[in-house]
Amino acid sequence: MSSSQTPAPDRSPAPEPVEGRIARVAFNSDGLVPAIIQRHDSGEVLMLGWMNAEALRRTLTEGRVTFWSRSRQEYWRKGDTSGHAQYVRGARLDCDGDAVLIRVEQIGAACHTGDRTCFDADDLAPAVGTASGGGAA
Repeated sequence: MSSSQTPAPDRSPAPEPVEGRIARVAFNSDGLVPAIIQRHDSGEVLMLGWMNAEALRRTLTEGRVTFWSRSRQEYWRKGDTSGHAQYVRGARLDCDGDAVLIRVEQIGAACHTGDRTCFDADDLAPAVGTASGGGAA
């Protein structure tokens, strides 16, 4: 390969160490933060789970979504028992630091009931507002 064909070196800054990224999160009094899980390609919201610092650390470093189960008091990695895995494609912190958005490639159903998302089941039939300030449609 000639010097004219040599790719330019990557000069992008190295990512902040994971501990610094986790330190920016405002965990609640139980040490948890809500994690909104969204399909990376369509933007569809799939589910909401809870993470403590260790679950977030695992998610950011392993590329698979890990949650903290409040009912079982243990970690669970989405898909280990169901096969319906979530592979991390991106992660962002909201403006207040008290919620995380994890964008994923979803394999299979996201909901433990077998539904595509956890938001398929119960439509609350809200009044639909309009940008012009109107009320119900």
